[in-house]
Amino acid sequence: MISDLKRLIDQVSREKGIERQTLIATLEEAIKSAIKKKYGSRVDLDVSFNEDYGEIEAFQFKEVVTKVNDPDKEVAYDEAQKIDAECQIGDELGMRMDTDMLGRIAAQSAKQVIIQKMKDAEREVVYEEFKHRKGEIIHGVVQRVDKNGIIVNLGRAEALLSPREQIPREIFRQGDRIRGYVLDVKKIAKGPQILLSRTHPHFVIQLFKLEVPEIAEGTVDILNAMREPGSRAKIAVFSKQSDVDPVGACVGVKGARVQAVVQELRGEKIDIIPWNMDPAKFVVNALAPAVISKVIIDQSNRSMEVVVPDDQLSLAIGKRGQNVRLASKLTNWRIDVTGESRYERLRQAGYQSLLLISGLTEDLADSLYDAGINSIEEFVAAGLEELMEVTHLQESVLTTMQLDAQQQLAAGEPDDEVEPAEEQPTDAALQE
Repeated sequence: MISDLKRLIDQVSREKGIERQTLIATLEEAIKSAIKKKYGSRVDLDVSFNEDYGEIEAFQFKEVVTKVNDPDKEVAYDEAQKIDAECQIGDELGMRMDTDMLGRIAAQSAKQVIIQKMKDAEREVVYEEFKHRKGEIIHGVVQRVDKNGIIVNLGRAEALLSPREQIPREIFRQGDRIRGYVLDVKKIAKGPQILLSRTHPHFVIQLFKLEVPEIAEGTVDILNAMREPGSRAKIAVFSKQSDVDPVGACVGVKGARVQAVVQELRGEKIDIIPWNMDPAKFVVNALAPAVISKVIIDQSNRSMEVVVPDDQLSLAIGKRGQNVRLASKLTNWRIDVTGESRYERLRQAGYQSLLLISGLTEDLADSLYDAGINSIEEFVAAGLEELMEVTHLQESVLTTMQLDAQQQLAAGEPDDEVEPAEEQPTDAALQE
């Protein structure tokens, strides 16, 4: 009949998910520690679990001698003969120890070792289970909310959603169900630490994988994603099959798929951008819904100047620059958005000559240009009172600027020929 100890080992192994041999090794180590606490650390022990009898057996080994000088290591030949009649001088004799006689203190010590080892083993099991889930979305229940963040109960483990990884203005209460992106799984002294995020760009990617079969199957890829959590996100999508529309697949029938993701993100707007191998077309797509007139590419600095109709300027830039900022991060190109009228002004030699004046910024050049002072020559000829009224600068500053302008004019006419960057009209491209 299976003993209580054997049954207990099997039960704990099932419930805690700890390997049976790990539990047995823990018990053996605990009994060995208890014996050494009672009889001293010098005793030579062998402790093992007997599967047949379902009990822990402990044997102390001593050398058979004629005269005992070290009781912990030696046993007299006469005494050894009573245990094993065939033993000889110099043999190592294993003598069974009665583990029931360990005493209360030793037994308590053994219990503490078992508890600690079981905790360590359970932590290791949890770590092994979750370390491969980094980059996935997991479900849990909010256990508590404090200043350090949200503690999420995952069943066999707890996870932390720190304040910086929470979507702004998002509120969770104890008992709420929650989904999070596994940012990292660390092994620390207290056990595995599972860190969650709801602000990471890949959280959006993983949500779309759950909602869009074409992404899960690999037909559609999300090549990149950028977010300003709680406000807006942009994702770049690409289809491996020409007959599959990547944007349509992500949007779903009547927008059902994208709306499911938006609801999970508490109303965060999501722009789904078709990827294009042509950087200019990709940038144009990323700035949608703004209409783009032309794109000027600077390959060496990996930057683009995007020209839009004046009435599209605020739409292209977005609220507090959000649209162009996200588009820049998504495409990995620096993007400068300019209105058509300003672009034409910047191309005029007179306006460019104003910018050559030391200390004169583009904003000041704009003010001067709007006031009818359209070149460096007109700036020199203008009266100080007029310049002060237009620029709101002090007389001494303007005097220094006019002197600098006069010196430039005296040295020779400013070079009107400015080597243009690669200009790529996109009127036709926008139709593609």
